[in-house]
Amino acid sequence: MILGLILLRIVVRLVRICVRVMVNVVCVILGFFVGIEMLVDLDLCWLKQQKDALKPDRVNSGSRDNVMWTSGFVFDKGEGIVGLETDYGILRIKLLPDCAPQSVSYILELLALSHCIGCQFYRAESRGRFWDAKGNHIKKATFGPPFALIQGTLESHEYMFTDIPKEHCPAIKRGSVAWVGSGPEFFISLANHNEWRNPYTVFGYVLSEDLQIVEKISRLPTKSDVWSDIPVSILENPVFIRFRKIT
Repeated sequence: MILGLILLRIVVRLVRICVRVMVNVVCVILGFFVGIEMLVDLDLCWLKQQKDALKPDRVNSGSRDNVMWTSGFVFDKGEGIVGLETDYGILRIKLLPDCAPQSVSYILELLALSHCIGCQFYRAESRGRFWDAKGNHIKKATFGPPFALIQGTLESHEYMFTDIPKEHCPAIKRGSVAWVGSGPEFFISLANHNEWRNPYTVFGYVLSEDLQIVEKISRLPTKSDVWSDIPVSILENPVFIRFRKIT
């Protein structure tokens, strides 16, 4: 009988301890969410909604001034189209943040600049007789040159570029916008280059309605050159470019 009472008291004490621990845990969890809510109300939370998906809020991080204050991807469905302005028209480019988040982050940095001094297309090669208007390779034709692309650089004199790690995603198709290596050199493809086995970081694609502008640039006057034993066509006059927001 006495032994039973002792065991009962021990059990009661253990239950009381467990209840106290559970209450403390609940309080901590509630406190966490209350704290998060307060941060959101104060516009300090790093998970907060961006007012403008193409112009993320910027803060002083303490180690680097004016960095974008975001977490994850900044685009909602249906958003993420930027304009690449040229003398021949504006190319609307759909960015691919799910596939190439670091690349898209750099593009947003360029978008915030009023100018993109140094950004330009300097190489232009048409589809020739090797790819049709849909970008498909013509049977029995060679694979170039010309290589059905326009190439340039997105290294602005106003913003320091650092190599972007490869973010392998879609294959090179007609309209693809991709880095050469880790950038800042990039190209827009006018063909479905299924023959290119090396993976590229595709960070966007030109809307089909605007590919005529790319076609026009690819037919501008060029001069011949050779890069690493590969014949290329260099524009006689570079085409200067800059990103702009599409409204």
